[in-house]
Amino acid sequence: MKKITLFVLIFAFFSCKARPIQDVKIPVSKIVQSSVKSDSIPLLDDKVIEYYASLITEEDLKKHLVKLTSKEFEGRKTGEKGQKLAADYIVNYYKEIDIAPAYEQTGSYLQRIPKDFMQGRANADSENVLAFIYGTEKPEEIVVISAHYDHLGVGSNGNYYPGADDDGSGTVALLEIAQSFQKAVVEGEGPKRSILFLNLTGEEEGLFGSKYYSSHPVFPLKNTIVDLNIDMIGRVDGRHKTGDYVYLIGSDKLSTELHYLSEAVNKKYTKLDLDYKYNDEKDPNRFYYRSDHYNFAKNGIPVIFYFNGTHKDYHKITDTEDKIDYNALQKRAQLVFHTAWQIANKEERLKVDVIKK
Repeated sequence: MKKITLFVLIFAFFSCKARPIQDVKIPVSKIVQSSVKSDSIPLLDDKVIEYYASLITEEDLKKHLVKLTSKEFEGRKTGEKGQKLAADYIVNYYKEIDIAPAYEQTGSYLQRIPKDFMQGRANADSENVLAFIYGTEKPEEIVVISAHYDHLGVGSNGNYYPGADDDGSGTVALLEIAQSFQKAVVEGEGPKRSILFLNLTGEEEGLFGSKYYSSHPVFPLKNTIVDLNIDMIGRVDGRHKTGDYVYLIGSDKLSTELHYLSEAVNKKYTKLDLDYKYNDEKDPNRFYYRSDHYNFAKNGIPVIFYFNGTHKDYHKITDTEDKIDYNALQKRAQLVFHTAWQIANKEERLKVDVIKK
């Protein structure tokens, strides 16, 4: 997760399509507050969902994270050798489990981000990695699940920053969530809506991967119904004694339906303590503006930012894999999966019903 900034830049946005998907209009109702509650949210009730969620295992999460945080990947700094190796690892995994690239015509998973776009904060071009599952009934509507895979690279003393929690934890969660959805596709249980697995670069330098995607979207932003963004979900902070919690940020900022659906999913399946401390507009950390979901939210797309809070190893060389709470990481990843499954398969698309004053 990037360090706090004081100013938010406004960009003009344009889009380019990788495959022919019909544009749809975002239905926005003139509602500031909603009477919707979590108990009234209809959820799909199917043991199939729990089966696919159970495929997200501690063992597989650890296997990926041990590799991505190893010295070979040199801290995954944007534009550097380690980031390129991490991108290759992610691409090869998507190929291994047979998830298609977003760029269908060229067969590429990579969205190149020019060095100049990153305002001198990277020494070379970089790449977002995009994999795509095509929806069975509403393919024009896109559910985005995102995590940044870059980190801080190598320090002046030659020590590298492993970035196990930030955001190795989100990266491996995204890979495992993708694997579960793809298993469902293979077994004839694929989602009604399309899902974009968006592995972002340049987050640590200033959210550049998500800025680039939102200004050069592969699929029109007006077709994107939600971004579920995962950034640091592998540790326990000082506010909690165990990992049976997760901070949720942004869930109610644009869609009350999303907020209550998220709560209903958690109540039924994962039963974590949903902590909204950092969702408060008055919170001085301003985490809502500090990770990649914000570049979707500023375009009117509902978001949830999943976060475990900071800790003493945040942005230090001591953010290592051995300190990850894999049971907490598994449960939080399963919460994201369950939430994405419900959104991707519900009859109507999420309503954008909160208007900022």
